[in-house]
Amino acid sequence: MLLCLLNSHSIPQMKSLLLPLLATALVSFAHATDRPNVLVVMVDDLGYSDIGCYGSEIDTPTLDRLAANGLRFSQFYNTAKCHSSRISLLSGMYPYQAGNLDLTKCVTSAEVMSQAGYFTAMTGKWHLKEQPTDFGFQRYWGHLSGACNFYKGDKTFRLNGEPWTVPESDFYTTVANVDYALTFLEEARQTKKPWYLYVAFNAPHAPLQPLEEDYRKYEGRYADGWDITRDARIKKQQELDIFHTNLAPSPRPDSISAWKDMSPERQDWESRRMSAIAGMIDRVDQELGRLVADLEAAGELDNTFILFVSDNGACPYDRRAPMPDTNPYDPDVTWPDSTGWAWARNTPFRFYKQNQFEGGISTPAIMHWPAGIKNPGTITHEPAHLIDVVPTLADLANTEIPTSWPDREVGPVSGISLVPSLKGKSIKERPPIFLQFASDRGLRDGDWKLVSFQSSPWELYHITNDRTELNNLADQQPERLESMIQQWHELAAGQASLPNGNQQPAHDSAGPHQHLEWTNFDAPFGGAPNRKQSKSNKSDQVRARKDTQIKKKGKTLIFTSTGEDSGLAIDQISNLTQAGPYQLTFKLTSDVAGEGEVYFTTDKETKLPSGEHLTFQVKAGDTVQKFKLTLPTEKTLHALRFDPGNQPGTAKLESLTLRDGEGKALKSWP
Repeated sequence: MLLCLLNSHSIPQMKSLLLPLLATALVSFAHATDRPNVLVVMVDDLGYSDIGCYGSEIDTPTLDRLAANGLRFSQFYNTAKCHSSRISLLSGMYPYQAGNLDLTKCVTSAEVMSQAGYFTAMTGKWHLKEQPTDFGFQRYWGHLSGACNFYKGDKTFRLNGEPWTVPESDFYTTVANVDYALTFLEEARQTKKPWYLYVAFNAPHAPLQPLEEDYRKYEGRYADGWDITRDARIKKQQELDIFHTNLAPSPRPDSISAWKDMSPERQDWESRRMSAIAGMIDRVDQELGRLVADLEAAGELDNTFILFVSDNGACPYDRRAPMPDTNPYDPDVTWPDSTGWAWARNTPFRFYKQNQFEGGISTPAIMHWPAGIKNPGTITHEPAHLIDVVPTLADLANTEIPTSWPDREVGPVSGISLVPSLKGKSIKERPPIFLQFASDRGLRDGDWKLVSFQSSPWELYHITNDRTELNNLADQQPERLESMIQQWHELAAGQASLPNGNQQPAHDSAGPHQHLEWTNFDAPFGGAPNRKQSKSNKSDQVRARKDTQIKKKGKTLIFTSTGEDSGLAIDQISNLTQAGPYQLTFKLTSDVAGEGEVYFTTDKETKLPSGEHLTFQVKAGDTVQKFKLTLPTEKTLHALRFDPGNQPGTAKLESLTLRDGEGKALKSWP
């Protein structure tokens, strides 16, 4: 119609009026049809209420602005763990379905976007096998490890596939992530292609190492403690109408001390730890602000789809002794996480990272795209998951997700596109969401949630009415409970492709929902480690290593591990007067083959895994393998570490026995 009028010679005066309208219409049409640039930002160990637009007192103006002009999710799920969430984000699949750390059964988001003509780049934490440049990212800077010193880094840093040396000074990982992101964006613009940038911040994952200026900003702000902080966050969440319902917040668990009951020394230590966490989160927002400012300056913000997510809820693992006489901005100081603050940070939910309760799996998610979001400033209450990211990006890029890829066995993705949410529409068919990490399990199906804490008896919640999981309906709904348990096992064996060891039935009896590496508030405050032990000291105590769950059944130890840092450690062997050499005998059954490892030390100064190192070959199957290893030392054994294959899966260890050179038993575990 406009073109007809402009071509009419009888009304030339209309041209001056209609040309501006036509130009505006054409620009609007271009924005509506152009494929957007894509910026995906993932943070590490962020609690549900850790940013301002989800209830926090921490200054996060950039994220608050993106939320005010974008779309927030109140029920966005992850896998409750760092590396497995990254697999789902990159693949659109559940972790084992995608090939787990190897990514051998999927096509990554970078590969999908590359074939659609996008320039692809990544900065930050990888935490998977190989390198990002092996999986479709044309540019990469960051660290391949799961965590590192924020000031000093580690040896896993790479730049476009090549080793990169961390500078000795004037370096901070969170800042460098954005420095390189901006460099890659400049390269992308020169190609004239749309771009896909994935920024994976390591913050606020431990070690708690803020920049000094960020720490000073929050120093003293948390002197009132986690009880008052949590109450304030709950109040703010109600004011923001995050849940669109009157939600009963979960109470402080018995495992966490009331703030008023702690000594002034412990209060001061805990207050400073939260100041460090707040400073790290503030810095993430500042650096994201630099990215957003760059997009604005380049005229790209309106047609850039931004997704902000976290890999899991706040981390409760307090793995080091208190360090009250140190400063967290000292590069040689590495403060650990706090279970008390993890509870407050996951407001209003229960439990933490690794658990499939809402505190572990539900975190902030913000989408921002001025050219494509219909109702900016709104909150959607429909469930979503990281597996939905790849289908959403493919939808935005107007491309298909490949069903085959060289040297990989690729199956269909498990996620769905969230583009209807951007358009203000309801997602009509949401498949059940499968939840699992190690022995923590769950299933979200419509209004109902099935969940198990470390293979404890299944619990059942009407999640729509009881989002904080306070009213277990397992006894009142036995038929629904059994149906959902069966559904979980069918998905575990089928779509989710779990190893057999991760599919075992839940236990019949419930123990306390606790973990050895949560903060021990019963222990005297001071230099002693915070781990709870069944005895007054840690001598001869078997502890599960990172990413491993250990269950004791009679004289058998059952390992469930992800393949990273798996196994057990005995940090101090007591009352051993017999010097080496020694024999280590044991029986092992494993559902995966691999190389087992034993490390041992003979003095308290040498920390595992330093010391002597032995290996042994593990076969997969039901056959019990018997081993006898010689520990070649003439000194007295101090500590021992045992890794049953260093592969994802389950292994059963029987009769782990330390013997003298003649075969006489000296120590046995458990």
